[in-house]
Amino acid sequence: MVKKKRDKLRVALGGIAALLCSGVIASQASAATLDVVRERGHLQCGVTTGFAGFSAPDDKGEWRGLDIDLCRAVAAATLGDADKYKAVPLNSQQRFTALNSGEIDVLARNTSVTQQRDTAVGAIHAGINFYDGQGFLVLRSLGVQSAKELDGATICLQTGTSNENTLADWARANNISYKPVVIEQFNEVVNAFAAGRCDVFSTDASGLASIRISRLQDPDAYEVLPEIISKEPLGPFVRQGDDAWLNIVKWTLQAMLNAEELGVTSTNVDEMRNSNDPNIRRMLGVTPGLGSNLGLDDEWAYRIIKEVGNYGESFERNVGMASPLKIKRGLNALWTDGGLMYPLPLR
Repeated sequence: MVKKKRDKLRVALGGIAALLCSGVIASQASAATLDVVRERGHLQCGVTTGFAGFSAPDDKGEWRGLDIDLCRAVAAATLGDADKYKAVPLNSQQRFTALNSGEIDVLARNTSVTQQRDTAVGAIHAGINFYDGQGFLVLRSLGVQSAKELDGATICLQTGTSNENTLADWARANNISYKPVVIEQFNEVVNAFAAGRCDVFSTDASGLASIRISRLQDPDAYEVLPEIISKEPLGPFVRQGDDAWLNIVKWTLQAMLNAEELGVTSTNVDEMRNSNDPNIRRMLGVTPGLGSNLGLDDEWAYRIIKEVGNYGESFERNVGMASPLKIKRGLNALWTDGGLMYPLPLR
């Protein structure tokens, strides 16, 4: 009887020790990325090889886009300067390998959040910065009004994305046959479509809008069909097991969303530091305390808004009506305007 009690106690103590040990290891791992970024002096941010509106170099070679703004915001929060980042162009096959190997600190590359990606590839998402869905781009001259008229069509796709499986599932459910033209490099897929190797290009609707405006010689000769055949919530990813870094990237995005909801912009942020609203004062670091839980100073969110802007500012200049893409806010509007963007409380 005594031996059994001792064995139970030994097991219990072993379990407690294991939990404490794992907690120490997790704590050490969670601090690693922030320490590495600070020691290096810049953020390594994984982006696309060129996707207008989201991550692409401009005519001066400067990277611009909605995802680039997230990279800049994380750099502003952690390093005090939005320009202390390096864009690392990656194709869809390279992105998670680069993240897991430590080549990049955050993946901000129009990547859909899925159960598999959150559980099986060593990564975890840190929020949604664009709600999207897979669509179809066709020549107007084909006279196609609906995706359900695409039976027998040749469809260009990029390999290594969720688009392949989504299209196959949709076609099977709608009894539609098609011939896939699957190409590894995104730019080569665009070139194949522009050269007429396929009737249709299928990818996220935001990508189709970007391609139509920035990559096709006569944008008006093409149209995006009305059907959206999937849910594609796009957002940044970090490595699993790095909870402190996950928190920083997650709350960077939330700071931009909260700023829009509270009416704080890059142009009025200094004036708003005099606000009597406790939420604004806390967000901008006037009332201390919001940085300590993240391992940052209290002005981390102030710098994000000052140097990058709130979410609405970023959306409009990169992909919204003030941009060549002219994408309406739709699901990406704040919840108060009928959208899905519901900022989590900064408190």
